[in-house]
Amino acid sequence: MIYFELFYVFFSIGLFTIGGGYAMIPMIEDQVVSRGWLSMEELMNFFAIAESTPGPFAVNTATLVGFDQGGILGAVIATLSVILPSFIIILIIAKFISNFLKYEKVKWALDGIKPIIVGMIAAVIVNLIFQNVLGGVFKLQSFDFVALGIITVILGLRLGFKKLNPIFIIILSGILGILFYHFWPL
Repeated sequence: MIYFELFYVFFSIGLFTIGGGYAMIPMIEDQVVSRGWLSMEELMNFFAIAESTPGPFAVNTATLVGFDQGGILGAVIATLSVILPSFIIILIIAKFISNFLKYEKVKWALDGIKPIIVGMIAAVIVNLIFQNVLGGVFKLQSFDFVALGIITVILGLRLGFKKLNPIFIIILSGILGILFYHFWPL
């Protein structure tokens, strides 16, 4: 039963999310947490692992959730399910692309979808900040100054040095986390 559920959930996520991996986060969060597969904290940990491993974020997340719920077969089913809709849609679009983009209404529709993606990603960022910096609720006593400091340093580096390798940023974040949470806790 879990395999059919994994297929349904991740196929739906892959089918109805426009904008790529990060735009899938709200749907993944909604489906996985509401079904009781993972707590919000566990899902945030899976997001961190998915982001720091090679490959597309949403595919990595699907693989991790699938493995957690159904072992290796669950991981395979969740992974294939999340990429299958895109694969099918791209095959169809590739066949008709030249005819597809010449219609003004299609261009308008695509232009209307772009801001939605930005809004969905912004909502995820705000949610991640609340979960990881503010402890889930806005209470100053649970405010994580270390996490805010690490976010600030990494954001500053990324904005200041646009060609900075993401691998370096991930490694630096991990080192800062070890240093500040283990050796110099505030």
